[in-house]
Amino acid sequence: MSVIKQRGIYAIAVILLSALMTHSPLVAPAREPPAVLAPFYTKAEYPPPKVGSYKLPPFGVAADGRVIDADGKEGRLHDFFGHGKIILLSFIYSTCSDVNGCPLATAVMYDIQRKIKNDPVLRDRLQMLSLSFDPVYDTPEVLSLYGGGYADAGNWRFLTTASWKELEPILDSYNQPVIRDVDEQGRELSTFSHILRVFLIDPEKRIRNIYSVSFLYPELIINDAKTILQDSVPKYERYSPNESIKVSELSRPGDYKGGYETSGYVTQSQSVAERTGEKADLSHYLVRPPLGLPAIPQPEDNPVTHAKVELGRKLFFDRRLSLNDTFSCAMCHIPEQGFTNHELAIAVGLEGRSGRRNSPTIYNTGYLSRLFHDGREESLEQQVWGPLLAVNEMANPSVGAVIGKIRKIPDYAGMFEAAFNGRGVSMETLGMAIASYERLLVSGNSPFDRWHYGGETNILSESAKRGHALFTGKAGCVSCHQIGTEAALFTDDAMHNTGVGYRESMGIKPEKEKILVAPGVYLEVDREIIDAVGHPPPADVGLYEVTQNPHDRWKYHTPSLRNIALTAPYMHNGSLSTLREVVDFYNEGGIENELLDVRIKPLGLSEGEREDLVAFLKSLTGDNVDTIIADAFAAPIGDITEADPNWANQKASHE
Repeated sequence: MSVIKQRGIYAIAVILLSALMTHSPLVAPAREPPAVLAPFYTKAEYPPPKVGSYKLPPFGVAADGRVIDADGKEGRLHDFFGHGKIILLSFIYSTCSDVNGCPLATAVMYDIQRKIKNDPVLRDRLQMLSLSFDPVYDTPEVLSLYGGGYADAGNWRFLTTASWKELEPILDSYNQPVIRDVDEQGRELSTFSHILRVFLIDPEKRIRNIYSVSFLYPELIINDAKTILQDSVPKYERYSPNESIKVSELSRPGDYKGGYETSGYVTQSQSVAERTGEKADLSHYLVRPPLGLPAIPQPEDNPVTHAKVELGRKLFFDRRLSLNDTFSCAMCHIPEQGFTNHELAIAVGLEGRSGRRNSPTIYNTGYLSRLFHDGREESLEQQVWGPLLAVNEMANPSVGAVIGKIRKIPDYAGMFEAAFNGRGVSMETLGMAIASYERLLVSGNSPFDRWHYGGETNILSESAKRGHALFTGKAGCVSCHQIGTEAALFTDDAMHNTGVGYRESMGIKPEKEKILVAPGVYLEVDREIIDAVGHPPPADVGLYEVTQNPHDRWKYHTPSLRNIALTAPYMHNGSLSTLREVVDFYNEGGIENELLDVRIKPLGLSEGEREDLVAFLKSLTGDNVDTIIADAFAAPIGDITEADPNWANQKASHE
């Protein structure tokens, strides 16, 4: 028997199954199998593209609404999405007899459930939902019978609604038109006229793909789901047939604004005050640093202690350390955004005052001897005071003003004395406390480390392994982002001119630039228009501002590449948004200028080689990111209260 005939018989069997499960007294006759069957029943005309080889940009937010599950439990549709999961949502009704309609959606989802049963990536990350658009016939009892033979893995739920009134706004939000069929006498039948649409929704509740009959088949959907997980910046994911790597559930931008222009938009922002976490003892990294990292350096005059770390953590997240009690260190170095800021190329401080440079990550800074993009400080203890006093950051007028304020805040009473053997708050002890917390923000034991230092040969994808060969060979990245025999900081802790600063100083810009004019809406705007209405960027010549040596113009510090997938945007000015843009920049040889570092030159990398380099860079994400973020979330944010001496003044200023 031919494959086509076998699949045709299978299609007819699906129709018969649907007919047997019909629960309405008014049932339309079973339809004849269509002349053209969906690709699922025959064979797709082309294989699905490889995971991660393409993009699925979001185009709207998945709507919510009141629903009922097969057990009769009422709730919101979003309640059934599941935290951190990819959602596959189909609209069906149990009496459908169109083989290219609801039975197709059900058959495809059943096949997906079977295929991912032993898949370590999607088994626990894909939630399937089938929502009936027939609230009259598809009661919870009916759906319990209908779905009873399918949902055996716990990742497929069947839902209905209490009435058409509850259902209609959901259908409208998903642009899913449905019309009930009638007979010659105008009596309602159990069938509907509708267009089959199945929605793929990411963990941030953004719609990433909509499948119709012609390309609804399991292999494509599975690859799309894995691509979304892999491409969720700043999340890191690796896909392997043997095992999965833990995904960072907490790393995320503050808000995706896909669908912002629609009435169904729902913000994904988290209130800082409502974030909850779990304290962690990070001091064990002093005894045993993560794989791939050396021992954490500790200054002789400031050894790390538990009391110092607790105090420093509190100070880092305390908004009262700014001039007007609203801005903390963590508002530029956001824990869930890689201790940087994904949403701003250039840091913005108190009252919206703009800086000149991107917020650098705090991860693994305890290993560095040069801090800030221009390398002007040499220790974390010293670095702390720069942001506290900068007028465009936390804007305090003096060291004394900060110290005097902390002395008056009741919840700091005795904390400095306990941490520093009786010494109270001072310029020195405050710097030591915050530095002690920052020094423990180390992250390693990445897939790269487990492969390179741990001997786990199958932990990296083949693409990432090829990327490593390029990184240490043809691309020459390792000359600045160094890898040692026993540990790798992925930085030479030195200063280099790559041409980015030169380009900004010289005003070398394209004649047209893509400008975001509304959420999700970009326009190509002429340079002369932009220059006419915008302010020129402030001058920035890098290390030259520190040394006054002309040869140091446009030199900036080499960042570590650890957790690089979590710390976009890139370069000292945040001018490159993605890792691929960074790789492309270096592939083209940077920006030519008289002081360009001799190691910067065109690389001649192919498209595939550039993708392999990106895959390698994504393998540098440490496995303890969520632990560090959860610990940060558990810290108090330092809101001013009635117990604070400035309460009356702050209250008056808001009235």
